[in-house]
Amino acid sequence: MEVICKQCESKFKISDEKIPQGKVFSLTCPKCNNKISMDTRSSVSPSPEKTPAISAESKPGLEKTIFDEVVSSTYDASEKPFDFVEEGAETALLCEPDPAIRAKIRMALKKMEYNITEPKSAVEALKQMRFHVFELVVLNELFDTQDPDKNNIFKYIAQLAMDTRRNIFLILVTNRFRTMDSMMAFNKSVNIIVNVNNVDEMQKILKRSVADNTVFYHVFKESLAKTGNL
Repeated sequence: MEVICKQCESKFKISDEKIPQGKVFSLTCPKCNNKISMDTRSSVSPSPEKTPAISAESKPGLEKTIFDEVVSSTYDASEKPFDFVEEGAETALLCEPDPAIRAKIRMALKKMEYNITEPKSAVEALKQMRFHVFELVVLNELFDTQDPDKNNIFKYIAQLAMDTRRNIFLILVTNRFRTMDSMMAFNKSVNIIVNVNNVDEMQKILKRSVADNTVFYHVFKESLAKTGNL
């Protein structure tokens, strides 16, 4: 039997003879120690404790080929973006194809003390996102694609559950829209837009925008707590 952990999306197999029949039991994911509840009382295939693992058919917005490559891969420790991150440290995923622009953004992120990973392809980025929720994602809309409207990383983030998505500050780097265009950012479902011509100002833009976002969600979470929805 193949089991998928929803928390880290690792796949592993269990011999059928080792599975208790007609019982409800739990097992621990060998990768992240998440408890997975299994039920063999019916003919229905067991499923993870939380939501079912995503599939190419259930996410039509993603290119099936690249998505299949990600979800079908088994756990590989080399795909983890960070071996160790101190408690409270913030992490950033930098997806920028242009080396010069990437270097400028990297410098800005380092000055803000982000732990950075720089995937070389969309597949690598999606595999890293299987194991980690990044506080900050800097994504050039042309990263690993010639069509900005078919960017697989962008589409993956767009389909995340809202309680996960709101913990990711997404910056769209583009040459089509102006920096800090709030209406276009809303239209694209990103936190902010940065035009490539303004990358030199990335640190200043980030400090202001991230601070505003932190204040907004602090008030938002307080409101949820008061209404008993948090």
